[in-house]
Amino acid sequence: MRDLHKSEVLGSKRGLGMSWRPQYRSSKFRNVYGKAASREHCFDGIPITKNVHDNHFCAVNARFLAIVTESAGGGSFLVIPLEQTGRIEPNYPKVCGHQGNVLDIKWNPFIENIIASCSEDTSVRIWEIPEGGLKRNMTEAVLELYGHSRRVGLVEWHPTTNNILLSAGYDYKVLIWNLDIGEPVKMIDCHTDVILCMSFNTDGSLLATTCKDKKLRVVEPRSGRVLQEASCKNHRVNRVVFLGSTKRLLTTGVSRWNTRQIALWDQEDLSMPLIEEEIDGLSGLLFPFYDADTHMLYLAGKGDGNIRYYEIGSEKPYLSYLMEFRSPAPQKGLGVMPKHGLDVSACEVFRFYKLITLKGLIEPISMIVPRRSETYQEDIYPMTPGTEPALTPDEWLSGVNRDPILVSLKEGYKRNSKIVFKAPVREKKSVVVNGIDLLENVPPRTENELLRMFFRQQDEIRRLKDELSQKDIRIRQLQLELKNFRNSPKNN
Repeated sequence: MRDLHKSEVLGSKRGLGMSWRPQYRSSKFRNVYGKAASREHCFDGIPITKNVHDNHFCAVNARFLAIVTESAGGGSFLVIPLEQTGRIEPNYPKVCGHQGNVLDIKWNPFIENIIASCSEDTSVRIWEIPEGGLKRNMTEAVLELYGHSRRVGLVEWHPTTNNILLSAGYDYKVLIWNLDIGEPVKMIDCHTDVILCMSFNTDGSLLATTCKDKKLRVVEPRSGRVLQEASCKNHRVNRVVFLGSTKRLLTTGVSRWNTRQIALWDQEDLSMPLIEEEIDGLSGLLFPFYDADTHMLYLAGKGDGNIRYYEIGSEKPYLSYLMEFRSPAPQKGLGVMPKHGLDVSACEVFRFYKLITLKGLIEPISMIVPRRSETYQEDIYPMTPGTEPALTPDEWLSGVNRDPILVSLKEGYKRNSKIVFKAPVREKKSVVVNGIDLLENVPPRTENELLRMFFRQQDEIRRLKDELSQKDIRIRQLQLELKNFRNSPKNN
């Protein structure tokens, strides 16, 4: 078979004569390589969570690294200033206000000390990290958001609007929160099973979701209307990412032969994928990461040690394999540094923070374009979204769309956002979205919780009965006193 293939290739060479050339693509990213940080520039001694939920458990921005940790009772995560590399003490302060495991964390893209977390305790919480990081354990969130009736698996910030946050729960609902008022303002209720992934397009006017019901959807988030839907029978979708403003989507999933697979879709027609490509026969979930500035796609498998990367074009074959970063240590998840936090002097175009559970280690991995010149490389650093929002929540909710405000990285962009998070003052009350009270009759999630709720209700019934009998006795006493008062000689 191999000899036959060789003769075919030779035959094609002869047929082409002198014009035959190997198929090299002239791409400035052809030689991009991955460089793992030295041990002293890693974060060591971190009790990374052992939770099997398919999330990254890590979030990073230009100032802080946040990692979900293993903790007894409730859920917690660490927040470490980026310059504080090396060994982290076991008693390092944590953010530990949740009553259940923390399932997802995301930094606010416009206010760098604000982080959102969601948990098995059904809540979404907003935390304000003090300047210079935590000095003691933080238990009080600036906002606690209750609206889901099951655990909350995903949170996602709007890419161009300040204080708009989406959360997806195991109640199959996506809630859109306006943090200016601390309330859910919209509910997307089109999913029939657990939502696995959410991705916004560049201006945040569209939301793509993958779901356990094997469907890929493109949704208009403000109305909740499903614009496109694909039933993926041959490609069981897991993760989805919008490919910038190309009007394309990329999904990772599993083929009918249980091999890992990626598929490219036109966002306006999900009837058939543009291409499907087999990756390998491994079983770990494939996480996709897209860099709109370089048009590069990175694929990292959960439990793998390698990161493959591709260049995405607008014409066939659409996807060009570049190279692979290899490492023996398996990754549990990966955090990604925003563009304005990269080292432009080293021609760094992407940076991962790799969670290595077995070693309790977070290892930065820089993707670098090799260049001889030490001057600013304008061609690999186009204008990129900065830390200034383009819209207010009210503008976006009223139907306005606007592209992100772009900045140049030439001066080593370090402009701090002037926006400060102001938590709204709220009373505890019902949460009504689309005419449904989300907090009314929240059902228990486990058998233990059902038993706890039952015993709590029994105690409450007993207490109320006691209170009632006490009041009966008091009424009788007062009636007797009144009778005695009326019959006393002074009143006659």
